[in-house]
Amino acid sequence: MTCREVVDFLGRYCDGELTRFERASFRVHLAMCGNCRRYLATYRKTIRLSKAALGDLDQPAPADVPEELVQAILAARRK
Repeated sequence: MTCREVVDFLGRYCDGELTRFERASFRVHLAMCGNCRRYLATYRKTIRLSKAALGDLDQPAPADVPEELVQAILAARRK
């Protein structure tokens, strides 16, 4: 698996939707590629922060949510 394929499979990997072969190949690549491991960690943090920011729309976002992310979510909701 290449770094490009990791990016393409990332969402399905986190959602547990890869086949057994794809998941094994993904994990082998992660074991050898520090950049992809960091990218995966950033992706997971973004998902977690996005869910936290959208949890209760009447509450302010948690302090650790970057303001740029909050503004991007609000702009997307306005469209």
